[in-house]
Amino acid sequence: MTADEINRADLREAALRLLARREHSYVELVHKLTRRGWPETEVGSVVDELAGENLQSDERFAESYVRSRVAKRYGPVRIRAELGERGIDRALAERALREQQVDWFAVAAEWYERRYGAQPVEDLKEKSRRQQALARRGFAHEHVRELVG
Repeated sequence: MTADEINRADLREAALRLLARREHSYVELVHKLTRRGWPETEVGSVVDELAGENLQSDERFAESYVRSRVAKRYGPVRIRAELGERGIDRALAERALREQQVDWFAVAAEWYERRYGAQPVEDLKEKSRRQQALARRGFAHEHVRELVG
């Protein structure tokens, strides 16, 4: 085995270790490996191979990411933006969000209840604060309007 073959095997092993911990998008995996000092051209080639072998999948990553963020009570607007930051195209992000069949109002209501309980909104400043909190978590205007009024 030549030094290049050993180096490539080490790179592949490093990529597989990352994928063993959790799913990564193509962009995330390339970024992490290049940040660790691996040459970008080699990284791209190895990650392409892994994707070809279905060991790395943006689809699986998107599905897993959506499930994880819904469990933490984030809304579709924020999840869609975060997927985009991780290199997932809009069509794939939309499909992953749709396939989860999430009742976004129920998710928003659960988070709102945990955060504010049964405390009524006392003034416009408090109402605005609550609306902004829901919007930051990524819930659509109709969910915010329904919950806060």
